[in-house]
Amino acid sequence: MRMFWSPAPSKPIVPAPGETGSVLIMANPTSGGYRAETLEKVRRRLEELGCRTELRLTRHAGEIGETCADPSLNVRTFVVAGGDGSINEALTGFQHHPFPPQLAVIPFGTANVLALELGLPRRPEAIAEMIARQKTQPLHAGLANGRPFVLMASTGFDAEVVHGVPLALKRKLGKLAYVITALKIGLTRKGIPLSIELDGEKHHGKFAVASNARHYGGPFVICPSGATDPGMHMLILEKDDPWSSFRYGIALLLGRIGKAKGATVKAFKTARISSPSPVAAQIDGDPFGATPINISKTEKTVPILVP
Repeated sequence: MRMFWSPAPSKPIVPAPGETGSVLIMANPTSGGYRAETLEKVRRRLEELGCRTELRLTRHAGEIGETCADPSLNVRTFVVAGGDGSINEALTGFQHHPFPPQLAVIPFGTANVLALELGLPRRPEAIAEMIARQKTQPLHAGLANGRPFVLMASTGFDAEVVHGVPLALKRKLGKLAYVITALKIGLTRKGIPLSIELDGEKHHGKFAVASNARHYGGPFVICPSGATDPGMHMLILEKDDPWSSFRYGIALLLGRIGKAKGATVKAFKTARISSPSPVAAQIDGDPFGATPINISKTEKTVPILVP
């Protein structure tokens, strides 16, 4: 769906003396949604606002994470131009940086739920002005077997789809690739029961998602707190047969998943998801092995720029 914004000019932004530090923008030129023109407009506007800006395109997989983990990285603001997977890669790298810089996001990629969560701008000029304005909130993260996630960690049908979608199809069709893969998998799969332990209290289901954000899969709200709030919630669905999945899908569209029969949304501090045989897992929309998974909250936050 195309989005339109008012062409009215924004108010000029003048960075305060001594706060015009450098900005590094990193982008994967092979990822879905990559737009060179957008990056150049952001860079040019930042320079106009007095921010020394470097634009760097990745040359190999994992380079964003490597850069963010490098203790010699010495910039005021690190900007990820990408989707939720690229943001996760940066956040993972920052866990190993003694003094991580501010994080900013230029929404690219197949999906960018965090951009929706934070209400980030899409116009290049508005993105640059947000970066120059320097308004931040603490970005919290969960840990799944020690790996950070900013949105969610889940096991069950959605993770099977994430594991099963061909990369070439994803790059060609975007979100539609997930729909096609879900239909293929849904016709043949048999769900495996999950045991979910939340702060020592046991639950059972066929699908579980530990959410660090309000949104899931786009504009759909599944829990009351967001990525800049402390605390996590677990969504548990008792069944995953086609009829139950249809009912849960309707409830999700209506923003009532927590009130659907057979669905539970519960706040927690620590969780463990296990199963009699391995069940696929995913974090922030990327494959992440299989159960068992231990989930907790990291106390280390990263300042993220917001409008």
